[in-house]
This record gives sequence, C-alpha cells and structure tokens, in this order.
Amino acid sequence: MGQQDIYNFLKNHPNEWFTSRDVSKGINTSVGSATVCLKRLRESNEVLYKTRGKRVGKRAQYLYKFKK
Repeated sequence: MGQQDIYNFLKNHPNEWFTSRDVSKGINTSVGSATVCLKRLRESNEVLYKTRGKRVGKRAQYLYKFKK
C-alpha cells in the first residue's frame, strides 16, 4: 500500500469526496497509513481537499478528492 494506491482509488472515483477512513476501507489498509499518505499527497498538491466543518477533538477532519 502506498500513495499510488490511494491516488488510483481517488482517480477511479473522480466526483466523490472521501475521508481518510473511507479511503482506508476502499483499499483495505489501516486508517493511519491512509492518513499519512493523504497528507503527503495534499502537501504535494496532488489531490483536492477541504475541511468537513466538523471537528474531532481539536483536529479538523479533511475530505479528499481526485484533482483533475
């Protein structure tokens, strides 16, 4: 499992927004691994992201989408 797997998953669902938990279920990996890879993809500007509006504790929850 790596960034390419996550990128391909998002690419196969280009019009949908996903949480890191949704992505981890979609590619059958841990939430922690998916979150780290999504953060790297976000920082390299490879995927679109937005905050969900709800906060979990002190952290914002992000939604991710394939960047066309």
